[in-house]
Amino acid sequence: MSDKQITVVIVGMGFGKEFIPIYQSHPNIKAVGICTRSKQTRDELTAKFNLDPNLVFEHFEDVPQRDDVDAIHVVTPVPDHARMTLASLNANKHTACTIPMAMTVEDCKAIVEAKRRSGKVYMMMETALYTREFLYGLNLAQTGQLGRIQFVRGSHIQDMSMEGWGEYWKGYPPMLNGTHAISPLLKINNTIAETVVCHGSGRLSEDLASRYGSPFAVETATFTLRGSDVVAEATRSLFDVVRQYRESYDVYGTKMSFEWEQLQDEEHVIFDGGENAARINVPDTDELLIEPIKHFTKREKIDDPNHVSFLQGAGHGGSHPHLVQEFVAAIVEGRDSAVDAALAANYTCAGICAHESAMKGGIRVNVPSFEE
Repeated sequence: MSDKQITVVIVGMGFGKEFIPIYQSHPNIKAVGICTRSKQTRDELTAKFNLDPNLVFEHFEDVPQRDDVDAIHVVTPVPDHARMTLASLNANKHTACTIPMAMTVEDCKAIVEAKRRSGKVYMMMETALYTREFLYGLNLAQTGQLGRIQFVRGSHIQDMSMEGWGEYWKGYPPMLNGTHAISPLLKINNTIAETVVCHGSGRLSEDLASRYGSPFAVETATFTLRGSDVVAEATRSLFDVVRQYRESYDVYGTKMSFEWEQLQDEEHVIFDGGENAARINVPDTDELLIEPIKHFTKREKIDDPNHVSFLQGAGHGGSHPHLVQEFVAAIVEGRDSAVDAALAANYTCAGICAHESAMKGGIRVNVPSFEE
């Protein structure tokens, strides 16, 4: 392993604070800083994690200007993602950002271009690609155990009226933030989205519908995939639908199929021929991680399990140390990350274009490719 040392600042201390001890435990991290507007949070976390006060920021604008900061990890509300990512890349900082990459196709394109100009690492920190459940299914696909993949389906159904979510979420168009439901379907097929047809279903309350001019309670999309005869289906809802949280993927093959559990903690299902079906307890993924951070993937390692993102997200499936490991490895090894800007832009624009399709009555929309 390289002995290169990196200073990273995490911006946003909602579930962003969960990344502090993971970075601190990584052997290639020199120092970890934080940025949050809350003085109380800054003081508490500085004391708890023995942070260097010189790397504790109130204002984001101060972070990219610092020569001693190598990388910035953005974990802020969605409307800030594009602005902060662009500021970071344009200051020649390695940049990680939680999902989605941006809210518009234009901003996604700008981030791809900024990443290429900077020559720095960009990574969209998509938790759904590093959960223990997805890594289990991805291994089934990559080792040929599924056989030929015939169909994939994803969903992200969530009650965003739950206390703790920001005001900007109210009425947020479902597929405008669709990457949790979409990206596993594309990754397991090792390709990108080409076109989408999406339909809106149901109707939000007038107050919610007026916020973004988006009336639908549910949006369901079907995607054609580049170089593939597989069609991917994804469904997303945020308000005015009663259902336990579900962030799922199903994959159907010629030899084996995997279906997500219907209820949380019910266990997932493997079908391996005929009428055979068996529930499985998907194992933790610590063996895929370097020794100093592998314990962070365990189910019990969430520091703040009452944070709303974890109450509804099953602790993000043990994904956080995998995200840190890949981001840091890409920096140290001088390569693109596994969810580089061009790929992240397609994953994000797949949802943006899906919402466009729904708003236009289900017309087919081309999803842009950002590859050179």
